Amino acid sequence: MAYDNICKYLAENYPADLVSWLHGIEVTEISVLKTELNTEPIHADSLTLLQTANQILQWEFQTLPASKPSLPLRMLKYWVRLKEKYNCPVEQVVIFLKFTTSSKAYTNQLLEGNTSHGYRVIRMWEQDPEQFLANPALLPFAT
Repeated sequence: MAYDNICKYLAENYPADLVSWLHGIEVTEISVLKTELNTEPIHADSLTLLQTANQILQWEFQTLPASKPSLPLRMLKYWVRLKEKYNCPVEQVVIFLKFTTSSKAYTNQLLEGNTSHGYRVIRMWEQDPEQFLANPALLPFAT
């Protein structure tokens, strides 16, 4: 703990020196941000626990491809929160309900810097409606 506190002190009081050392860049304008991260509530569309597999299934239903924050970032946020809370595997699926040609409906991962997070994407207009017509519970998905 003492090492952690010393390191935090150095980062807060000498941020340019740490930026230079850790990232290899010289900066003249720098701001130290508050270290407390906001954990505002977020709500997934559907969460299901497969008890025998100890796995969470998350389904997000989208009518529009655009969202704020972006869908890939939202999926990462959901995954992190679920992993922290339940500490078990999480499988995520985004279901696009309305036809679109937007490239966002074909995006199945967040790639930013060293961060990569993937999820499945289902586009309803590409699905065979017969599978939905054969099951009364899935009938509303038949298009």
